[in-house]
Parts: sequence; C-alpha cells; structure tokens
Amino acid sequence: MNGAVITTRKRNYLNASYTVRSWLLTHDHKRIGLLYLIGVTFFFVIGGLAAAVVRLELMTPRGDLTESETYNKLFTMHGITMTFFFLIPAIPAVLGNFLVPLMLGARDLAFPRLNLLSWYLYMLGGLMTMWAILAGGVDTGWTFYTPYSSTYSNTYVMATAVGVFVAGFSSILTGLNFIVTTHQMRCPGLTWFRLPLFIWSMYAASLIMVLATPVLAAALLLVGLERGLGIGIFDPAMGGDPLLFQHLFWFYAHPAVYIMVLPAFGVISELVACFSRRRPFGYAFIGYSSFAIAILGFLVWGHHMFVSGQSVYAGLIFSLLSFLVAIPSGIKVFNWTATLYKASISWETPMLYAFGFMGLFTMGGLTGLFLACLAIDVHVHDTYFVVAHFHYIMVGGTVMAFLGGIHFWWPKMTGRMYPESWARLSAILIFVGFNLTFFPQFILGYLGMPRRYHIYPEEFQVLNVMSSAGASILGVGYFFPLTYLVWSMFYGAVAPENPFGHTGLEWQTASPPPTDNFEQIPVVTQEAYSFGPDDALRGPSEEVISIVQAS
Repeated sequence: MNGAVITTRKRNYLNASYTVRSWLLTHDHKRIGLLYLIGVTFFFVIGGLAAAVVRLELMTPRGDLTESETYNKLFTMHGITMTFFFLIPAIPAVLGNFLVPLMLGARDLAFPRLNLLSWYLYMLGGLMTMWAILAGGVDTGWTFYTPYSSTYSNTYVMATAVGVFVAGFSSILTGLNFIVTTHQMRCPGLTWFRLPLFIWSMYAASLIMVLATPVLAAALLLVGLERGLGIGIFDPAMGGDPLLFQHLFWFYAHPAVYIMVLPAFGVISELVACFSRRRPFGYAFIGYSSFAIAILGFLVWGHHMFVSGQSVYAGLIFSLLSFLVAIPSGIKVFNWTATLYKASISWETPMLYAFGFMGLFTMGGLTGLFLACLAIDVHVHDTYFVVAHFHYIMVGGTVMAFLGGIHFWWPKMTGRMYPESWARLSAILIFVGFNLTFFPQFILGYLGMPRRYHIYPEEFQVLNVMSSAGASILGVGYFFPLTYLVWSMFYGAVAPENPFGHTGLEWQTASPPPTDNFEQIPVVTQEAYSFGPDDALRGPSEEVISIVQAS
C-alpha cells in the first residue's frame, strides 16, 4: 500500500466526524478557523459585488446606472462589509485560529468555548448588518460620521451599527484568546525568541483588538443614545460636538488598520523565510517592530483630521508621529529584502503573493507619507488619492498576504495540493488587475476628483474607465482561487506532510493535523527557522529535519 493511500486514511480533524452538529458545536480551533474562512469568503463576495456596481457606475460621468441615494448605500455597503467583516477578521480569525496553537505546540487555544462563541458573534453581527443593508440600506459611509448618522439619516443606521457592535465582541474574544494562549500554552523550549514571527505579529495585533475595539463600541453606543433618546452628544443643534465622534472613531480605526496589516506582516515573514531557506535577517528587529507599530498606531489618529479645524500644533505633532510609524514598517520591508539577498528563492505561488505584497504595500506606505504631510493632505483630502492609498495598504497588503497564507498552509489545512499553474496565473492577474484598478485613482485624486461622487467632469472618464477595466481583471483573479481551491479539496493531489520544506512546528505534525494537533507535546531544541546547510539546494517537496523532539 503506497504512502498516499495511508495518508488519506489517517485520523484527522476533518474526518473525525462528518455531522453538522460536530462542526457547529466544535471546540477545535482548526475547525473554527475553517468556519471563519467560510464566513469571510461570503462577506468578501458581498462586498466585492457592491464594489463591482460602483465601478460600473463610474464608467460614465453622468450617474446613469444608479440614483445618488442608491450609490451612497452601495459604497457604504462595500466599505462596512469589507472593513469589519473581511479585512479585520480575515487573517487573525482564519489563519490565526488555525495556526497559533500549532505554532506554539499546543493542543488548542486557551479558551475553546470562547473561541466558538467568537465565531457565532461574528456571524450574528455580519448577518444583522446584511439584513439592515438589504432591507433598506445605510448611506453614512463606513465611518458613520455624525451628526448625519446620529440625527439626520433616515436609513438603517442603528441596525447596521448594532451588527458592527456585536462583531466587535468577536474581535475582542479572539484577541484575548491569542494573548493568553501565547503566554500560557507554549510548549517546552519555545522561548519568546524562538517564536515564529507570525506569532509576534498576531500577539501585537491582539493587543490592539483588546484595547481599541471597546472605543468603537463606545462611539457606536453614543450614536445610538443620541439617535434613540435625543441626547445631545454629537449634534451641535442639541449642544453636541460632531468632532468628538471623529476623535473616538479614528482612535479605534487607525489602530484597526494594524489589526489588518500586522498579521499580514507575520504571514509574509513566514513566506520569505520558507522560500528563501533563510532565517529572517534581523529577526529581533522584525519582532520588536510589530510592537512599535502597535504602540505608535494609537498615537496617530489625528492625521485623519487635518482639515477638521484642530490646532495647527496638534496637526504638527500628529504629522510627526505619522512619519515615525513608517520606520518600523520600513524595518520589516528592508529586512525581508536583506533576507532575500543572494538567497536560493523558490518561486512557488505563496512567494509570488509575498513579492506582490512587498511591492503594493511599499507603494501604499510611501503614499501614506504624502498624506501625513499637512500641506499635501489638505490638497488631496477626501479625494480618490486617499481611496487609492487605503486600497494599496488594505487590499494590496492584507488581501495579498491572506491569499499567500491560504496557499501556503492549504496543504496543512486540507491535506490536498492545488493546481500550481492556475494558482500562479491567479496571483499574476490579481497583481496586474489591482495596479490597473487603483493606480489611476492616485492621478484622479491629485487632479481633484472627490471620492463618494458618482457624477464627475468628463475629463476624468478615461482614468475611471481604466480603473473599472482593472477591476474586471481583479475580479477574475479573485474568482480563480475560489474555484480551484474548492476543487482541490475533493480532487487535488494528496499533499506531503511538509510540501514546502518549512521548519515551523505546524509542519511537524500530519497534514491535515489530528484533532489534538500532536501525538505528544513537542519540545523545541533549536531557534526558529533553523534551516540546514543543504536546504538551499533542495526542492520544496523534500522532507526537513525536525526542530523538535518528542517529549
């Protein structure tokens, strides 16, 4: 009997039970990660469809596809769905749930029941928001700016806000679980400086989840009090201050950017190390830079409010802090580059996504420095320049890393390989389509086209058509992984236990893993990324020397 057949018959977390009840009541972090994967994919499709209609509308300057109110609801639907129900939970809830215990050599997360509860809260919040959007929609934009949202909008503002409010508790529980698990459940020998860089990034992001998310909850609660009880909190007509909401919202929302991006940094660190066969250059600096980003992220919220009338001196301080936050981000990019220098790089699909991430995130980060400069920000504020910058960071960064991580750990998650040629084609299409979609928007914004407008001067049409054409290519690129990954679950080749030759603990158990992850708790005896002297010479499908010894 060949090895492939034996592998398919091993007991693992997927075939332990096939009942719906076993999935919906599971405490297994791996199954919960897959449940999150189904959820974020669903919301990604919904948000993507809204974006597609927006891009179709913007192909002509006359606003002839939708009415103004409908257009407002469409871009709000896209922003809320993508931000709160895809970008924020995608990597932490899917890859984090699946990988954190495996990377720590643990049986499960510290609080398995809370982990399952976090998924139910996420789905409940998402479905409540979808109901509100489909029942009547909301037109406030994803930022819920007051006093429009708290007093004047006649759409389903509170129903949508309640959905986001509930989903926020999911984020808090997930972050709490990761923090406690990292502190209390590391296997013997796994010291802080033997941790994978993915764990460093997830830990830093978890701190933001726990500390920042309650601020958003408080802000939305105040919106509800003003809207429902008529208490003057934000409406100037009732003695309120509309800028108070902006301060509260951005105190959460800017750190929330790093809830999305910090886990992406961790994924890219793993991919660069694996496919260059090297320990990341400046391992400690990359790890510490994650905490520096998390700390500085709480101090830069005011750069979203340069044109709100805040003090010039406050603007100068926020501008300086915004420039400072680029330093730890730059450390990561330069250290990845140094790791790749003269390395033996393997051009597998996950590595293509890693290179795409580095290029797109660098572009987004550099344009962020433009927005941190007061004089330039005044010129391009609320234009398509900001839209392009945001998407280069969030989509070019988080989504590229998410797809790279999904492709990298897919054999571990499912025990199956995907078609490599299709995966590479998809990565290339996404990179090309993304740049064709969003780079013209930098030019549009600099020329003065405001965002959230569906009627615009005719001289902007060519660039808008280019952007919409790129969106169609991007859509095809995103559709491919959905199809071939689902196909691979049933018909893909049986994966070796370590198809890419990485040295992390998650690769030292079966693919897919057993329910308890490890037959025996491992004992770590070497540093992370301990590639042997011959690793640069062998292909990604060969076995690696284990970095653990069975206890």
